[in-house]
Formats: sequence, structure tokens, C-alpha cells
Amino acid sequence: MARVAVFSAGSWGTAFGIVLADAGNEVTLWARREDVCANINDKRENTDYFPGVELPEGMRATTDPAEALAGAEYVVLSVPSQSLRENLAQWAPLVPEDAVFISLMKGVELGTTKRMSEVIAEVTGAGPERIAVVSGPNLAKEIAVREPAASVVACADDTVAHRVQELCHSRAFRPYRSTDVLGCELGGAYKNVVGLCVGMAVGLGFGDNTTASVITRGLAETARLAMKLGADPLTLMGLAGLGDLVATCSSPLSRNRTFGEKLGQGMSTDEIYATTKQVAEGAKSCSSILDLARRNGVDAPIAEHVDAVVRGEISAREMMDAFISRQTKAERD
Repeated sequence: MARVAVFSAGSWGTAFGIVLADAGNEVTLWARREDVCANINDKRENTDYFPGVELPEGMRATTDPAEALAGAEYVVLSVPSQSLRENLAQWAPLVPEDAVFISLMKGVELGTTKRMSEVIAEVTGAGPERIAVVSGPNLAKEIAVREPAASVVACADDTVAHRVQELCHSRAFRPYRSTDVLGCELGGAYKNVVGLCVGMAVGLGFGDNTTASVITRGLAETARLAMKLGADPLTLMGLAGLGDLVATCSSPLSRNRTFGEKLGQGMSTDEIYATTKQVAEGAKSCSSILDLARRNGVDAPIAEHVDAVVRGEISAREMMDAFISRQTKAERD
């Protein structure tokens, strides 16, 4: 049994906390609000995200980051990607010296174009052997109710990847491991942008041919950038690439697909933000992913056009028309 601190008590943080507790670990969730902690500790339920789902006895919650981190061997980070740097700067001095960081976040930082593992390293000084990422087709609600799922644990140090793999191997959650942190993170971040695009197609009323085409070309676009940066192309064919992409683009539980559907139906980004409390990471990270692609000379038409729709520069319909009218080329170009 290990002691694990999970920041935060949102949908994915709570769901992964359930996985960790089911695997026999002692899990402390950090939450901003006292009422969330009270519900978790007293009612064994996170009513904000999973009403009716009983939480394991091995989970508790606190608003005190020092209490959450006391004696922690692993620190799981599940905050919105664009707020990671600011939050982690506050928590880093409290983290035990040898604790391993586990990133659940799927985004690229605005301005710096850094992946989440790079932000963690920069803020904390942790070496690559202390930073792992978890990525795959992991829709939080299905994980929370213990439907069977698989994922990838990636760390530059395979021994640490194996430790984290064992840490989160529960009765319903099967983790595989990898040393390709870059490929896993880019697959996780880029699929959110593709999910937005698929959602827009659905919102416009288009069918399976359109969505399958967007998913396939989205995977090709992701692979172009990942390989340019040095990722293993096979990672993009696995759970952290294709698997996550399919789940995000196919499920109504996906926040990014749902956000995209609303854009396709004619709502503006600001209007959508006003109607939901959950973050669609693709809407926040599409411009940083586009920036990363441009810096590396990689053609990224999906990221480019999704970013334009999110910014309100073009409509979802104009985006789809632009895809069709692009100059034809060989499929593997």
C-alpha cells in the first residue's frame, strides 16, 4: 500500500482516486471547497461529479495541501493544464523529496508550448525519473463506476513506470507501460482538438463518413507532429493515441466533443463557457498546439481551423468547407 495525494477532486481526479483506492492505496484528494471535502469524508460521495457513486473507504479529502502531501509517495496532478504552473508553484515546497509526480493532464501550455511533464520538471526541479504520465481512453464517469478500461503509464525510467503501473492496477483498470512520455502526452493533448472538430461535425448534422474522416486525418496530424518531435509512431497507434482519440470523438461523455457540438450548433465559445463548469481542454490548448506545430514546421490544418472557430474568426460550417477545398495530396504526405 502506498500513500497518494491527488490534486484535485474534479471528475478525473476523483475517478483516478477511486482506481488507486481500489488497488489498495491510501488516497487523499485535495479540493478547494470545504463542502466537497465534507461530502467525500462524511457521505462517501462526490455529489458534484458522481452523485450516487459510493467512494472507497481508502479515500478521504482535505482543503489543506500540506495535509494532502504529508508522507505522500506519489503526487497525482489533475488540475486544468493552463493553471498547472501557478498551482504547482504553491504546492512544490510541500512535496516530499522523493515523491513521484503522476500527470493526468492533457494539454500544452499557452505561450511556452511545454507539455505538462515539462512544466512539472521546470517548476519542481524533478528529474525525468520522478515524472510519469497516465493517458488513454479514460472517460471519467465510466472509470468511476468501474467499467473495464485500459490506459498507458509512461515514464522515462521503466522501473518507475512499472511501479506506477502496479500502483493503479485495480479490478477494473488495466494499465500498460511505456517510456515514450512525449508520444503519450501529445496523443492526449491533440485528441482533444480532434474531438472538438468531430463534435462540430456532429453539431452540424453530418454523419459517420465525416466523423471517420476527421478522426483519421486527426490521427495523421497528431503523428506528424509527434514524430517530428521524436515520439515513437507506435505510441500513436496504441491506447494513448488511437484509443484515446476514438473514445473522445465517439462518446457523448467527452467534454471536448460536447463543446464542439455546441460550436457546430452555432453557440460561441463564451456562451458555452457560461453554461458549463467543466473544462474542455481542447478549447484551451488548441492555440498552443497550433503554435507548437508551426514552430516545428508541421502542417496542422485541423488545429489551425479549430483554433479559428474557438476564437470566433470562422464558423464551424466554414471550417468544414475549408477542409474539403484544400489542395489534394497523397494520403501519406
